[in-house]
Amino acid sequence: MKEDLKMGEEAESALPSELIDRDLSWLEFNRRVLHEALDDRTPLLERLMFLTIFTTNLDEFVMKRLGVLRRTFSEKESARDADSEPLGRRLLNIREAILPMLDQRAACFGEHLRPQLAAQGIHLLEWEDLSEVERQGANAYFFNDVFPILTPQAVDPSHPFPFMSNLSISLAVALRNPETGEKMFARVKVPKLLTQWLEVGQEESPGQRRFISLREIILHNLELLFPGMTILNVMTLRVTRNAEIDYEEEEEGQDLLELVSEEVRQRRLQDVVRLEHGPTEDRWLLDIVTKQLDLVPDQVYEMPDNMDYTDFRQIASLDFPALKYSRWTPSIPQALAEEDSDMFSLIRSGDVMVHHPYESFDASVARFVRTAVNDENVLAIKMTVYRTSDDSPFVPLLIQAAEQGKQVACVVELKARFDEHRNIRWANALEDAGVHVVYGVIGVKTHTKITIVVRREPDGLRSYVHIGSGNYNPHTAKVYTDLGLFTCRPEISQDVVQLFHALTGRSIRQDYKKLLVAPVNMKQRFLDMIDAERIACQEGRPAHIVGKMNQVQDPDIIRALYRASQAGVPVDLVVRGFCVLRPGVPEFSPTIRVVSVVGRFLEHSRIFYFRDGAEDPVDGKFFIGSADWMVRNLEHRVEAVAPIQDRGFRQRCWEILQLTLADRRQAWDMQPDGSYVQRQPTGDPQDPSVLGTQKVLMQWTRQRNEAS
Repeated sequence: MKEDLKMGEEAESALPSELIDRDLSWLEFNRRVLHEALDDRTPLLERLMFLTIFTTNLDEFVMKRLGVLRRTFSEKESARDADSEPLGRRLLNIREAILPMLDQRAACFGEHLRPQLAAQGIHLLEWEDLSEVERQGANAYFFNDVFPILTPQAVDPSHPFPFMSNLSISLAVALRNPETGEKMFARVKVPKLLTQWLEVGQEESPGQRRFISLREIILHNLELLFPGMTILNVMTLRVTRNAEIDYEEEEEGQDLLELVSEEVRQRRLQDVVRLEHGPTEDRWLLDIVTKQLDLVPDQVYEMPDNMDYTDFRQIASLDFPALKYSRWTPSIPQALAEEDSDMFSLIRSGDVMVHHPYESFDASVARFVRTAVNDENVLAIKMTVYRTSDDSPFVPLLIQAAEQGKQVACVVELKARFDEHRNIRWANALEDAGVHVVYGVIGVKTHTKITIVVRREPDGLRSYVHIGSGNYNPHTAKVYTDLGLFTCRPEISQDVVQLFHALTGRSIRQDYKKLLVAPVNMKQRFLDMIDAERIACQEGRPAHIVGKMNQVQDPDIIRALYRASQAGVPVDLVVRGFCVLRPGVPEFSPTIRVVSVVGRFLEHSRIFYFRDGAEDPVDGKFFIGSADWMVRNLEHRVEAVAPIQDRGFRQRCWEILQLTLADRRQAWDMQPDGSYVQRQPTGDPQDPSVLGTQKVLMQWTRQRNEAS
């Protein structure tokens, strides 16, 4: 992470006036997420869920980015950021961007969502809102189910200040001993292992759903935890710790599994980078905490309310269909509609492209691996795992294949942030079953999403591959938009074989025929294709660049796009997250526009398009894969991007891009200063641009697959 920050900032400093601060740009993305909660067109419970997503996003930002910036600032207070401002000023700019959003979040919940939920029969109550019977029930729950679990911790000469774990909610309590008059500090942690919203009043209020938070229940039973003491004041606390794991010390011969395991254990002990506390007038309580945690004022956030918005997922998951998005069941991909047909023969008859979550992950990707495991002619299965789920079907399938005697190899990226524990567990299980497990590559992360199946056929061995933009995770496949390609074209499958050899055998290969592979040839190939569009435009031939991805940050790519734009090349970027490029600046980016789409599905697919002088735009070059235009993806990760050679699938990619660029329901236009303006739908309500990208793609997918 340190290296990414250093390289990114050093490179960005070459263009001080032409780039936007990446962290402020990311916060603008999260502002767009928050807007989905503010937007009354979003179904009510989904608005509550977006408050949760906004909060979780912000937590990760603080853990990953503020942790790095704060440590850099501590090590060298005179350090300067990409725009040559003191790093301290940069930290304050970030804080100033966050504070208004926290106020908006609180107002959204308190002034809008809470009363609207109550009007729909979902009541999120304070203690004083409970009836006497409900209070008795809550107190009984506390005594029977909560009280034995809690550990009140007082601070005195024999009891040190308690350790506060990352993202935990605590009650800081000011106590007085009535016998001695001594004032003391105590802390009670709200246990996450219990339900955070207790339902009460089921018998008293039929047809109504009434909930009280666990924090409220504990707060109003504190006297049972501190008998004989006077409770003077209570303040809610939530700490966020730095999540940086420093891999700079990796060396040849080190046990990467042991290294990552130890550093994950150390993460819980990292410095606190943010303290959130509820409204309070008791400076004594706050001063004790900030002093013990060694915090400066700009690391302390007084929250407008006492809510832990990450806990609203429980409420947002209630079964109220009218208050949610209409249920979407992914369609069976058209090419795979015959469930009993041999998937390998389907792929031999032509490439297959799938688009999740519009098309079923289980009926395509999972089916591909299941078929390979159960096919006696399959000799080998190889897969990369970056992030997967606890109930992933793939790990048991790979184990089953190994037990059958197939050659099975799995590249498990242990350094996938926040998934290290899960990946270590799966790696151990795979190794125990005889799977050849490789723990990524020292110095880089293996982020590519590829699977290869080697099959014995009458004319010899044939390799079938899947190359995708999304993780092998059946849960995220239902809410992330991703593209995947199945093919057995030798020119692509041979590249994938060579890439796996490089991952498992540490070989070095520079001459991939079709794949764009990072950190080998991908960046240079992208730069060459961008420059080719510039030359084509200058020569009067058709030129156009379209990129759809999660973020844009690589300064070399940005310089190339600026040069192409100055030559007149239209450049359209669909960027969900942060983008440090400045669009629409007459001096250097006059033809560049940046669009961000935020909706019910998380836009995660990557599509890259270059017109390449083609008269018909569909005859241009299309690529899909796992990489963003970032330094980390192009220089510090193993990534793969594959060409789309089937014209029908190029047409589908073009339709996706054009639909997204025309969106007037979910799209935001980036301004030269880094702010975003949401488009407003006008015209025919059934016009695709008015309906929005994701709704139209659901309709198109259903119609296409029903017609088949």
